[in-house]
Amino acid sequence: MSKHPSTSRTTGRLALQLVGLVAVAASAFVVVVAPNVGTAAPASASFAGEFDESGLALQELDVSGSLAASVFRDTYSVTEAPKPVIVETKAPAESESGSGDSGCPDPNAAVADPAGAQAVAAGLAAERGWTGAQFDALIALWSRESGWRVNALNSSSCAYGIPQALPGNKMSSAGADWLTNPATQITWGLNYIQGRYGDPASALAHSDANHWY
Repeated sequence: MSKHPSTSRTTGRLALQLVGLVAVAASAFVVVVAPNVGTAAPASASFAGEFDESGLALQELDVSGSLAASVFRDTYSVTEAPKPVIVETKAPAESESGSGDSGCPDPNAAVADPAGAQAVAAGLAAERGWTGAQFDALIALWSRESGWRVNALNSSSCAYGIPQALPGNKMSSAGADWLTNPATQITWGLNYIQGRYGDPASALAHSDANHWY
């Protein structure tokens, strides 16, 4: 047996009391330092309190630099219209019965009456003494030229009327109605024959030889 049993029991009780004291102290420390540990609290309760924004620095975004914009424009060209070509028309060749003219009379302006025109010519020729063979020569000459039609037109030369005056308006010297009046045309034609050939027979002979008078 041990000589000091009471001392050993006392030491064991002190050790147990010390361990218990340490455990109690540890529990109290946890409660004081982290009172919310083990407690499920709402998220709003955990962050309750006022939020002071005065200490926060505002973040500013500085955008610098240049913006280049590309502009595309359609290109076009202007083409001038071609200038009109002016073609000069020469006057028809001059014949012995008148000078050339580029304008032709309108044959629809008059109605032809060959028999009536010959009757008018008979009276006008007789006033100049052209009867018989002379008048027959006149009939033959103008039958060849125009068929005694007051509106006879040579489309290639624009010669017009019973005597085929070139240009037709040359007969206006005998009257303003030269386009439609056979008497005006015949008067001008007889003046032309007398002035150039002397009489109808001589004018017909020239026409037979040269196919114009």
